[in-house]
Amino acid sequence: MTKVVAITGASNGMGFAAAELFAKKGWIVYGGARRVEKIPVSENIHALKLDVTDHDSNVAFIKQIMATEQGIDVLINNAGYGEYGPVEDTPLDNARRQFETNFFGAADLAQLVLPIMRAQKSGRIINISSIGGDVYMPLGGYYHATKAALQQWSDSLDIEIAPFGVRSLIIQPGGTQSAWSDIAMAHARKNLKTDSVYTRLVDKVSALLTANEHTSGASSRDLAQVFYKAATDARPKRRYFNTLGDRAMVWLARSCPRVFKKVFVFILNTLGNRVLKKKQ
Repeated sequence: MTKVVAITGASNGMGFAAAELFAKKGWIVYGGARRVEKIPVSENIHALKLDVTDHDSNVAFIKQIMATEQGIDVLINNAGYGEYGPVEDTPLDNARRQFETNFFGAADLAQLVLPIMRAQKSGRIINISSIGGDVYMPLGGYYHATKAALQQWSDSLDIEIAPFGVRSLIIQPGGTQSAWSDIAMAHARKNLKTDSVYTRLVDKVSALLTANEHTSGASSRDLAQVFYKAATDARPKRRYFNTLGDRAMVWLARSCPRVFKKVFVFILNTLGNRVLKKKQ
């Protein structure tokens, strides 16, 4: 039987590429996004309006799928963004909005699809985290907190639902060829208070993140392949990484936290300053 996948954040980046790939593989794809007009157009892709921070929108999204389909085989919780900024400066309303999008939106949709998946005795909830769920950097405190929360939540959920034939899995992308860093750093500058003591830090992190943003890291198509693997593996893994380097970064941060911190601070203070000097 043809399988059905629901993908949030399908209007750009990894979500856009995943919608195209699943459709090419013969799946029926329901892509959700606020900017519905940017979701890819294909015979197998159904573009639906979705704001994951709005419970009524999430309910409507799942209801629209079930009005046509017999079930939902895979939910990919991909919607998210980076609310960067110094912890001291960033308004807590912005931090709460970050959690509403990156964490609670995924939790809400999971609660909506789980009765469907339990009834069909199969299904996968694939949660798009980041190596930033384990690795961290200054200015990303609230973003990293959402991804760490998503991972712990997913692991707990996986134990709860495995007896019903349903799984909850995590994908942890590393650096990507996208505008993610530009957007995150735009938030960081917006969140700076007037005459903030963190302005220089924002400059250094921005220089470090955006130096090779559009040419280094994985492409959206690379990561879409990881999405598809997580959805179709006969024996699904708890975690999926795109590269060995991504996996190694997570291992270092978790197993050798003091070493990781020293290495990152060194990189920030050397390469960050070097890039800034070149720009001056």
